[in-house]
Amino acid sequence: MRRLPFVPEAPAPAAPGTPGGDSGATAAAGLAAAQLAANGIAVIFTAIFARVLGSEDYGVLAAALSTYLILSVPGYALQVAVSRAVAVRRLGARGELGVTLRRWTWRLAAGTLALVVAGALFREPLAELLSVDAPWAAAATLPTMSLWVLLSVERGVLAGLGEYRAVGISIVGEATGRLVLGLALVLAGLGTTGAYLGTPLAMAAAALVLGRVLACRDDPQASDPGAADAARLRELLREAVVPIVALGLIAVLQNVDVIVVRHQVAEVQAGAYAAAAVAAKVVVWTAIGVALYLIPEAAGRTAAGRVARPVLLRACAVVAVVAAPALLAMTLAPKLVLRLGFGPSYEVAAGALPLLGVAMSVLALTYLTVNYLLGVGSGRFLAPLAVVALAEPVLLLGGSLDRLTSFAAVVLLVQLAAAGAVLVPTLLRAPAAAPARA
Repeated sequence: MRRLPFVPEAPAPAAPGTPGGDSGATAAAGLAAAQLAANGIAVIFTAIFARVLGSEDYGVLAAALSTYLILSVPGYALQVAVSRAVAVRRLGARGELGVTLRRWTWRLAAGTLALVVAGALFREPLAELLSVDAPWAAAATLPTMSLWVLLSVERGVLAGLGEYRAVGISIVGEATGRLVLGLALVLAGLGTTGAYLGTPLAMAAAALVLGRVLACRDDPQASDPGAADAARLRELLREAVVPIVALGLIAVLQNVDVIVVRHQVAEVQAGAYAAAAVAAKVVVWTAIGVALYLIPEAAGRTAAGRVARPVLLRACAVVAVVAAPALLAMTLAPKLVLRLGFGPSYEVAAGALPLLGVAMSVLALTYLTVNYLLGVGSGRFLAPLAVVALAEPVLLLGGSLDRLTSFAAVVLLVQLAAAGAVLVPTLLRAPAAAPARA
């Protein structure tokens, strides 16, 4: 992996596509390819553990992972804030960025150890609170969050520098680690807990590797930022408030149905629905990868006083290319998709799969739009998005949705409403370019 460049002392705002020397289309396609590879590994993960654990225990694992995904929003939010700040060169100069990141890493490592202890002490109440019938898996959700924050900060720095290749490799490596480590722990007799523990262990390994990559860019002569280091962290945390709220709402839209369905149907049906949801989210995962390109590119264009809307359109086009064949397969052969991917017992969710496929494809476009708006510094979409996101669990819990197709239909209607609140207005009224804060 090539050595990262030093940050110049007084750089101009980064132009889109130039930090790492990649063109916009190449960067977006590369990250999409990395996320697609990770998607494939995730499907293998689901297929293996759905068979090894059985539908009931897999439903428990899916609920634990969905809970983590909702609670991991601060990591995504910091990734947004960090990549945007690095793209416009606000996190230090002449190697100070490396010093600052190293200090943050030590703080997050200490926080992770504290959360390991807290999770172990309160594992039973956590399991009850999260509706996860695996206390040690519930305990592990706490340190998983802090590990995700660390990994997200590192990826945000690399994305802001235009080092998309390193980010893409880390995405694939993390997904591979989840599968290999989780399976090894299951085979060692740890069951659902072992399957879940593969996730935080893979994150820790990926964070160590990216930490080494970033350490290569440290300037030995860099001055100690001192108090400025803490000030930058506080500033980023303040900036992360809007992304935390926005991505928290997206996380609810993406994952709350898998949690709620366990309260509405039998365990076997809930496990089948969780598998269908995993298959449907292939497009969302692609959008997550593309967003790593979208945020710094949109921020860079805005900082340079250029219109950033073409970046959003390019990102949506990349995701649409992935969505089209995926939706075709889910619509024409839903039983075959579930049987090949997860096993014959999961075909009970075949009727819900096409609806979930469309719903998650719409959510992927909404997700890209939210990240684009965060990149250009807009937060006016929060109120309408909040109304839709908070209505979803109410609608899912309030109705007599004992059929998976009815449940999935409500999810689709909610996603269409979210797109109507965020995506459509953004496409009809593109934000004018405005210089970002230096």
